[in-house]
Amino acid sequence: MLLSEMKQGEKGIVIRVAGNGALRRRILEMGIVKGTEIFVEKYAPLKDPIELILKGYHISLRVEEAAQITVEKSNQ
Repeated sequence: MLLSEMKQGEKGIVIRVAGNGALRRRILEMGIVKGTEIFVEKYAPLKDPIELILKGYHISLRVEEAAQITVEKSNQ
């Protein structure tokens, strides 16, 4: 499933980061790499952006950026 499809409060493991160029490089530089656990903290009131917690810090991504990241839901 795509990261942009996850609901608030769900956890997932990054499977793949799609895209190319500057956007993909920026996502990878933020630490969103294969195997990283991501927690969806909350959505903004208009559902864009998404606040995520990974590796002990908070980041925000636009929904269109989150749609480039494939995750597998975690049951933890």
